[in-house]
Amino acid sequence: MQMTAARSRRKNGTQGDNGNRRSLGRAMRYISRYPKIALIATVALLVATAAQLAVPQLVQNILDTITGSAANKFILDLPPNVQETAAEQLGLDLMAMQADLSNATRALIIGGLIIVAFAVARGLFAFVQMYMSQALSQSIAFDLRNDLYSKIQRLSFSYHDRNRTGQLMIRATDDVERLRMFLGQGLLMALQAVILLTGTLIILFLTNPRLTLVVIPTLPIAFALFMFFGAKAMPLFREVQRRLSRVNTVLQENLAGLKVVKAFTSEQREEERFGESIDSLLEQRLVVSRFFAFLFPIIFLIANLGQAAILYFGGRQIIEGTLTLGEWQKFSLYLVFVFIPMGQLGMIISLMAQASASADRIFEILDAKNDVEDKPDAVALDDVEGHVQFDDVTFRYFEHGEPVLEHVSFTAEPGQTVALLGSTGSGKSTVINLIPRFYDTSSGQVLIDGNDVKDVTRDSLRQRIGIVLQETTLFAGTIRDNIAFGRPKASDEEVEAVAKAAAAHDFIMEFPNGYDTLVGERGSTLSGGQKQRIAIARALLMDPHILILDDSTSSVDLNTEYEIQKALDELMLGRTSFVIAQRISTVLNADQILVLDKGRVVDSGVHEDLMENSAIYAEIYHSQLAEDVELT
Repeated sequence: MQMTAARSRRKNGTQGDNGNRRSLGRAMRYISRYPKIALIATVALLVATAAQLAVPQLVQNILDTITGSAANKFILDLPPNVQETAAEQLGLDLMAMQADLSNATRALIIGGLIIVAFAVARGLFAFVQMYMSQALSQSIAFDLRNDLYSKIQRLSFSYHDRNRTGQLMIRATDDVERLRMFLGQGLLMALQAVILLTGTLIILFLTNPRLTLVVIPTLPIAFALFMFFGAKAMPLFREVQRRLSRVNTVLQENLAGLKVVKAFTSEQREEERFGESIDSLLEQRLVVSRFFAFLFPIIFLIANLGQAAILYFGGRQIIEGTLTLGEWQKFSLYLVFVFIPMGQLGMIISLMAQASASADRIFEILDAKNDVEDKPDAVALDDVEGHVQFDDVTFRYFEHGEPVLEHVSFTAEPGQTVALLGSTGSGKSTVINLIPRFYDTSSGQVLIDGNDVKDVTRDSLRQRIGIVLQETTLFAGTIRDNIAFGRPKASDEEVEAVAKAAAAHDFIMEFPNGYDTLVGERGSTLSGGQKQRIAIARALLMDPHILILDDSTSSVDLNTEYEIQKALDELMLGRTSFVIAQRISTVLNADQILVLDKGRVVDSGVHEDLMENSAIYAEIYHSQLAEDVELT
């Protein structure tokens, strides 16, 4: 059993690493969307690297000029007869030596100016490369965030039921940023390292093959270590991102529920909860830090071993006269270019490991299967009369979970008001969620004018349904913006008309800025009743054929409810309306009342019939609604 489990973990780990690499490869394909920027960045990188590779050769020329001039000066300062003897023994021409000595200063100045010119060129093209790589990475991050946002908007409610908001936010922010860092820095750094290392080795072989062979054995060791560390680093960074998601989730939940936290004096407990998540994140980041704290000294150890070998074998060649001081200095500078890429590989591995883990998390969302999708042959729903039918509908939130609705069947005729009553958990909200297809039925059909909602496009379906949910959500902006959320181009007259119908106009005009009043974050400057009336106005502005009110008067007092209900009674005329309500005022006016219990429609009819024939309805009436009848 243990051996099987171990093999399973190894197999899953391998699949995970392969998945990371595939995800990173997919992310890199975003580069093809910006070929011009990528080409400019690559060309600039090539030119900057070429300028960098030319400098050691220029340094050799300068050093050889200096040492040669010093030797020439020493010989030319000797007595004439000794000069001729020394020149003859060394095979030198005194006239040429004199000319070289005279031109030495000029050669040094020219060499220095060329080095400066190459340095300027390298700096200029390095700037272009950095700027264009940042432009490329920012553009890719822009695309990824847009793709993520679009996907999250389109994912069905069942996906959001299974995933926390904080986790999705981290993937759209921190994970995208880590991937951007690799594409903007790590990828070009890797390309530069390959070019620099390859070019340097070629030059070294052409300069001194024997000395180059001293360095070569260190490279496979270094690359093997980098591959090992890279494989080990990816799961570490995945865990960092997972723990960061937890921190963000705790923070998001506490900010959203700050009033609840304060109301229950739970600040200390929530601080401890947040502290635990931060400690967990810190612990994992320290693990990563220790990991790379071990990696970089190894890189420098390998580099120093190579440098020590060059000092020894290069020194011997100088003593033997087979290597000049300039050549040795050039070799030493190029050797730095060998170990610079090796040092960069440590950074590249870190960036790549983080990017691989983040890419996997990003594409996990982009590849997520949407439980509610338009069929390939889905058609747009034309104007509807409002005939709604549930035909033997069963619904489960999870494939093998307990049914929330079982064999629900009823018909709502056009223009009817259907009230849904039942205890908490009886399935009322699930019924109204199936009409706009927030969820799909597990079995059975929901039909509108004879069309199965699964056979029509979601957008055309929802455009013909007005919804006021139990939990009112307003967006940052003005009152007018929130009322016109579904129809941003609606006229002021249309906005005011629906506000009056929802009994919202009077309180709106009491604000100094009227309809231009800012509602604050999530409508924080408005009362619950005010927010609810704005939400009702928002739904009415859509002029829906089907109206859904999910306990839409739960947050208002009886007087306000009475005003809203009078307006709704008029507005419901000609519309098929589904109402979840706890108060008798709505139920009394309903054309059909459905009584739900444990996911089933146990009774249906009008108020008078249900009072006589439904024990559950009568119990609800007497226990929850009788007081409201007396008040009205």
